[in-house]
Amino acid sequence: MIKRVVPGGDCMLLVEFEDEISPAASAQVLALDRQIRMQDLSGIIECVPSYRSLAVFYNPLKLSPSQLESWIMHQASTLQELPERVPRKVEIPVVYGGEMGPDLETVAQEHNLTVPEAVSIHTDPVYRVYLIGFSPGFPYLGGLSRRLFTARRKTPRRLVPAGSVAIGGEQTGIYTSDTPGGWQIIGRTPLRLFNVNASPPCLLEPGDLVTFRSITLSEFDDTR
Repeated sequence: MIKRVVPGGDCMLLVEFEDEISPAASAQVLALDRQIRMQDLSGIIECVPSYRSLAVFYNPLKLSPSQLESWIMHQASTLQELPERVPRKVEIPVVYGGEMGPDLETVAQEHNLTVPEAVSIHTDPVYRVYLIGFSPGFPYLGGLSRRLFTARRKTPRRLVPAGSVAIGGEQTGIYTSDTPGGWQIIGRTPLRLFNVNASPPCLLEPGDLVTFRSITLSEFDDTR
């Protein structure tokens, strides 16, 4: 259920669902996103899903905020009639530790774990892609075990290699391009998660389910 609709400037409405992050709230956000895209209303520019809200960007010369809000509320009332999207399941191979994961030992020590224990805890859950953001294709994944919650680095790195798997607070994610970053780097995948020439360009999308699998350096090179 929609909790509130609030303006975000003169060309965006923010549709908020639950007050807490949850798979249920995410499912509602993505269902409304699909519903709006299917209707293709003239004046809507783009929809951007987040953890528990959907940003709807629009052309104020074609739609007024009140018109758009009324239309959104009507669309939301029909969500139960929309077939549920079957989530894709994607396995991400990862080399953990060493040069590929320079912060893995620090993360393990902070939680009184051995490195193999930390890797086992990270590869055990099925993660949900809540949103794509920060950089093109970067997936924010929910489902990280509390045993690995680790604060971001006090000093961000100037360059984090593409494919780096990292922990930032209660989340885990994957850097999709060489970029600065402050998350704790625990491994790297040989998979390319963003390719501007591919269709679609992002390997993952909100609602997908992700698992991690530990691999060797030799398997990394073969996959790459």
